[in-house]
Amino acid sequence: MSDERFHRAVYVISVAAELAGVHPQTLRIYERKGLLAPARTAGGSRRYSDADLALLERIAELTDSGLNLAGVQRVLELEREVAELRAQLSQARQAHEDDRAELVARGFNPGSLVPAIRPKRPVTLYRARRDSGN
Repeated sequence: MSDERFHRAVYVISVAAELAGVHPQTLRIYERKGLLAPARTAGGSRRYSDADLALLERIAELTDSGLNLAGVQRVLELEREVAELRAQLSQARQAHEDDRAELVARGFNPGSLVPAIRPKRPVTLYRARRDSGN
């Protein structure tokens, strides 16, 4: 299913509730608690997408495992944060590979590349003085 189609809000609350196996009032409660944010029509009616239904399935898994709604909300926040961090890590890895490939293309030996590590405290380097004969 295309991403656009997955996020297209097409289901009215009664249909979404039936597909999710919950009462429509449950969907309203989840929305009030900030767990769910359905799209709204110009007239203010809620519309749910397949992405919303997948989220409802995840909420059901978490509540079935014994979490209350506050716990569910925290888990969902952490899952979003992990997904964002994974995306950032993936981008950083790709940038690193691109930089490395560019250096190799310029003739640098990959074996001579040393990772830069920032020390925990400042390091001062001293150059030994030459004995001036004094």
